[in-house]
Amino acid sequence: MKKYAVIVLTFVLQVISLQNSWAQKADISNQIYAQLGAAYKTPAFSMKGYWVWCSTVIKGDDNKYHMYASRWPDSLLFHPGWMVASEVVHAVADKPEGPYTFSDVALPARGAQYWDGRSTHNPRVLRYKNKYVLYYMGSTHPFEEPNVKEFSLTSKWCIVGRSNKRVGVAISDSPYGPWKRFDEPVLETEPNTFYSFLTSNPSPIIEADGSVLMIFKARNYEGNDHYSPMCFGLACAKSIYDKFKVLNNNQPVLGGPDQPEIEDPFFWKDQKGYHVIFKDHVAKYTGEKGAGVLANSKDAIHWTIDPSPKAYSRTLRWDDGTTETMGQLERPFIFFQNRQPAYLFFATMDGLGGFENGTHTWNMVVPFKK
Repeated sequence: MKKYAVIVLTFVLQVISLQNSWAQKADISNQIYAQLGAAYKTPAFSMKGYWVWCSTVIKGDDNKYHMYASRWPDSLLFHPGWMVASEVVHAVADKPEGPYTFSDVALPARGAQYWDGRSTHNPRVLRYKNKYVLYYMGSTHPFEEPNVKEFSLTSKWCIVGRSNKRVGVAISDSPYGPWKRFDEPVLETEPNTFYSFLTSNPSPIIEADGSVLMIFKARNYEGNDHYSPMCFGLACAKSIYDKFKVLNNNQPVLGGPDQPEIEDPFFWKDQKGYHVIFKDHVAKYTGEKGAGVLANSKDAIHWTIDPSPKAYSRTLRWDDGTTETMGQLERPFIFFQNRQPAYLFFATMDGLGGFENGTHTWNMVVPFKK
């Protein structure tokens, strides 16, 4: 009997070892997940009295590192406070990983009469020649400031604010501004398309000829009070000053009808082609809700999910040796040095999961292995 128990135990240990080996092999085959180091436990950027989200970073001519992030008062619910009260702020650091110190409000509220007059969110900063280029989501509504007691996803502020989400651009000669904003979005909605309800979450790249290729998040109307799950489209603009035209015959390039719901794309290009990481919103690709997915393409229209799809996990290994599963881990952004991924930024939240269970948010960094 004892000999039998030893044999069973040995078999079980071998199975566990083999499973761990398979998991490690799956991780190693993903070019993002395999290269991630221990996350910095010190926040890259946070602000007392505000929810902080959506970081994007660029190095300036002053040899400083400039972060653009979203913030809104924590007196409002985190979700959907960002829809109606967010503003894009600018913070500065001496190192890419931070910590970043608040500098100024880059894209403040500017009045309900503007398409982006009430909320600016989802910043993504790029550099083209001598210009700093800031793509973002903007929205507006015609009402008074939100009443905290009446504020919810079904309140008038959010119903209108959500439906008015559009992609815009601001341009500056300096990372400190001033930023030239425009009176119209650069990516509108269009009736009877997958982006008839809203356009959001811009993730652009600037091609060698100065044109801009952008993956964006969209929803379409499915009736007077319903809209579709989130999916991604691809659009192109002739320059940083031009409006976008949606490609792929006005069809999504990832997600869409009968496909898993996805969001938070980060899009880039290298010598191998185009790549995107995005949030596995409903755990269909990775088996983990909120984990990251890697997809690859030769033309940015036809995409293949990586054979080992998980690009990151909500469970982090901190630089003090501890591990933690974050309540939320969103808005991935890769900062490149010498054309190689160097740091992966996230917006994160404490708690057990669900926006309603968090008490604190910050922008954080995971370095890539050297």
